[in-house]
Amino acid sequence: MSYSLPVQILFGLYLGTLTGVVPALVAWTLGFVFRYVTGVAVPGFGVVVLSVAIAGVQGGLLGLLDPTVVQSPTVIVALVVVMLSSQYAHAKGDEMGTTFPRRIGFRQLRENRLSSDVIERVGRFGQVRVRATGDVGDIEGYPPLPDDLRTAIAEDEWTFPGDLPIPELESRLADRLRTDYDLADVTVEIDTRAMATVNAAPPEGSLSRCVPAGKRAVSVDTLLPTGLSRNDTVVFTLEDEEVDGTVLSAKTNGDGAGGNEDTDAPVSPTPTTGGGDGRVTVAVSDEEARRLLDDAPTKLRVESRGTRYEFELIRLLRRGGKRWERVSIRAGGAFDGQTLGAASVRATYGVAVLALERDGDWTVAPPGTTALEAGDCLYVVGDDESVRRFSGVVA
Repeated sequence: MSYSLPVQILFGLYLGTLTGVVPALVAWTLGFVFRYVTGVAVPGFGVVVLSVAIAGVQGGLLGLLDPTVVQSPTVIVALVVVMLSSQYAHAKGDEMGTTFPRRIGFRQLRENRLSSDVIERVGRFGQVRVRATGDVGDIEGYPPLPDDLRTAIAEDEWTFPGDLPIPELESRLADRLRTDYDLADVTVEIDTRAMATVNAAPPEGSLSRCVPAGKRAVSVDTLLPTGLSRNDTVVFTLEDEEVDGTVLSAKTNGDGAGGNEDTDAPVSPTPTTGGGDGRVTVAVSDEEARRLLDDAPTKLRVESRGTRYEFELIRLLRRGGKRWERVSIRAGGAFDGQTLGAASVRATYGVAVLALERDGDWTVAPPGTTALEAGDCLYVVGDDESVRRFSGVVA
């Protein structure tokens, strides 16, 4: 018997719905399980092909696909219904697998457990010995650890039950470190070999004695001058502003145990720096602390503090075997009308131009494009012979 096209379409919808229930359920299960367990989505095309195959087998078993049905548009409509329903079920299963709570994956389970060969067979669950690997690091925004405390943590060893997952071990070790060493803050990462990467901040007790009320201690890596010590006032230059702070401690890279002794220094074994790259810890307000942490300073300068001879330029120059001199450019002389770059002052005469004075205006560290004029005063620095020779040529 031949049916009209609308009837065949309706019959196709019925047939697709009847045979598409099981394929849709399979598609949803595959989407949910794979996403929930492994975090990987099954390709939708593969799920559709599998669903069509299941629907074909199911339709044959139900005796629905007789020759008259196969040769009509009914099968096409049924296949479309099966494909759409399975695709939708797969998408919903994948979505539920992503958002379902307490998601656990094989990879996560493997990474959250220690390797079995590091667990000692002691007691019912065994035990594990956790050791620090590499150097104990510092935490941003805190002063660096004292060297003796850093060494003590690096050489210490901690024992925990062997059945604990790695996140629990990390939490327990962090609590142990805070308690044992009175640390202000600590972060711990433990690998599957029970090796811990530790970053720590020094005890709050020693630092709090130096930080004024309403201030916060912040550490900055920068170029430090010679003679910097506690209670000096320094100014950091940021991109569009300046931040000043009071020095709590300072340490130049490579400082030893020499220098002036100060047992109250919370961080630095040499509270008076030797100059060079290093780290300074300053007391600043909360807002200024955020600025220093968000925008790395480009320069540091030390404010004058009465009779602090460490920052007097003349004494520092004399200590280094240098001297400075004020030299005037004469009209028609060798430098009249030349630029500093063309004159090659440093390369030719071995002196450096610190500043230029012209009609009462000062230019500190003038660039090489600066044109010299008669009456300009140059402030130059160099050894005694170089300065004398340069003065003779200019004057």
